[in-house]
Amino acid sequence: MAYYNTAETEKRIKAVREILRAKGLDAALIYFDELNIANGWYLTGWCGQFEKGSVLVPVEGEPILLGGPESEPFAKMSSAITKVRCFPVFMVPEEEYPNATIINFKQLNEELASEGTVLKRIGFVGTATIPHQVYCDFAAGFEGVEMVDITDEYEDLRAYKSEWEGQQIIKATELCDMAYDKMLEAIKPGAREFEVAAAGEAICRRNGATSFAYSAIVGSGERAKAVVPTATDKVMEDGELVMIGIAPRINGYAGTFGDTLPVNGVYTQKQKDLLNHMRETFRLTREMLKPGMTGREIDVPGRLYYEKHGLADYIVCPFAHSIGLMEAEAPFFGPNGDFVLVPGMAVMVDVSFFGHPDLYGGRIETGFIITENGCRPMSPKMNDYLSKDL
Repeated sequence: MAYYNTAETEKRIKAVREILRAKGLDAALIYFDELNIANGWYLTGWCGQFEKGSVLVPVEGEPILLGGPESEPFAKMSSAITKVRCFPVFMVPEEEYPNATIINFKQLNEELASEGTVLKRIGFVGTATIPHQVYCDFAAGFEGVEMVDITDEYEDLRAYKSEWEGQQIIKATELCDMAYDKMLEAIKPGAREFEVAAAGEAICRRNGATSFAYSAIVGSGERAKAVVPTATDKVMEDGELVMIGIAPRINGYAGTFGDTLPVNGVYTQKQKDLLNHMRETFRLTREMLKPGMTGREIDVPGRLYYEKHGLADYIVCPFAHSIGLMEAEAPFFGPNGDFVLVPGMAVMVDVSFFGHPDLYGGRIETGFIITENGCRPMSPKMNDYLSKDL
């Protein structure tokens, strides 16, 4: 069983090579690890455990997966790119693999040259995350090669979702709908936060979740102001609000939701008023999701509404962002954003407040696929629910 789609992989490698040709580059080196998974997964449908890695895409010739020996058998079984070379810099530090073939970047350079691939200019992807030692070792092994940052050009490819990608996000969102119901059932005075997380995670796994794009968010009472609090053993108390969220992946693609609920099942009037302000902001932001719009425009109605009701000081995050291989990924549609919406993009409306003196924090969130004339909900259930005042 593998998570990649062969046609998608071939199309993506072709697009990378178009970037290389346009910029006069001989190859791309795409860095990834378990935290920075998306850029590698985009080409491989795979990520190893424990070890770091990169994908080398020459403008001509077979792509190579660069990693460590512990991941090599796993990659050959499950990655879309199965030509693998192992390097010390990607390995678990000080671990030994006596039967593995481990080379350095100078040897890789010589291997490529012997096959007719001479690298003079290489495009790097992931320059904000690649470890210093990986960069230095690569530069030493490919001495004299010019290295060019093409992270933005590469990540722009991920912003525009194919029909297949949209289908995976919708399937992941269907898991979110299931998880929401189970998490809601687990919320009650005396229950612990991790019980709520477990209820959501279990049903997602039982129904095919690849993984999770973030650890389940369950933050009750004052813990909700932590923005992305993971579940703890805290006992939820009568009268508190609890903020919840989960992000299952299908074939690597995430869905998510966010909601803020009363632990005892009944909102106080103050809680209800604030949540209704968030719902109006949700509706105002959703109406801005249509082709041609940018963050500078999308952000305005919700921000003005927050300012009108004295909530602007509690804005930590803008109200819209993309979703895909990461739950929150570029492009982001904040007040300085110039990225233009086009049909097929997947966008979350994510309305939140944090740092409130009495109610602490909360979030409501669900997603939309941009269409020719506007947008359609990833989850009709959550869209309908959040469209109405409490």
